[in-house]
Amino acid sequence: MTSQLITDNDTLRARYQELAEGDLVLGRVRLKTGEEPLLLDLVERGVDLFPSALSQLASRSKVLQVRLFGAWMLPRTIAVCDLHDLMAAVNLYHAEGIGRVVTKHCSRHAGMGIHLWPTIEEVYTQASLETLPFPFVLQPFCPDARDLRVVLLGDYQEAYQRSNPYNFRHNLHCGGESTPCSLEEDQLALCRAVMARGRFPYAHLDLLVTRNGESFLSEINLRGGIRGARISPGEYQERVEAVHRQHVERWRGRVAGG
Repeated sequence: MTSQLITDNDTLRARYQELAEGDLVLGRVRLKTGEEPLLLDLVERGVDLFPSALSQLASRSKVLQVRLFGAWMLPRTIAVCDLHDLMAAVNLYHAEGIGRVVTKHCSRHAGMGIHLWPTIEEVYTQASLETLPFPFVLQPFCPDARDLRVVLLGDYQEAYQRSNPYNFRHNLHCGGESTPCSLEEDQLALCRAVMARGRFPYAHLDLLVTRNGESFLSEINLRGGIRGARISPGEYQERVEAVHRQHVERWRGRVAGG
């Protein structure tokens, strides 16, 4: 049977049950909440997903990102899935004298799901009263940190700092402003390592740079707003399509080679 190339979500839905090893689904799969296991089903059947299933799932879940990329994140960043996780974090944070903390909703973007708390006890109170839903990401608050957005797309790269003197959320959606900046070699290496671990062919990465100059991953996504970036929407789309074409050529070579 001839291998299939699926390039849109409507066709994917229509042919979902017949897809098999050797087929290729190109582009992000539109998923409703709760449908994420469909990607696992496709992978188990040997279907090639590009971008990878892992990168698509990581883009949807900040909690999963902590599990995958915790080694590159601010120390004591924790994925909290229930009260047992949170109580363990309470003991740890108290033992280390950590005061203010930040929580991040698992699936909200643009800085809208980030909250600053005076102590982890406040987090525990709200979570135990069910006003703070699980799961979420918990980390120590890092004052005076710089926020860098990095765009890596094929051979294109750029970085810019996002800043807001009136809000610890530096996202442009929250009123921040952008300034182009250069990327240090260790920062680029961090980004490349994270992308390799999550099998990201391209990415938007947010880096947290502490006041003593250490850089940590804040989060990563396959796509993100390019407001504040030098690249135009048209060029951005062209470069994404070029990366996709390269993968299709490799896929066709494998199919032709049997």
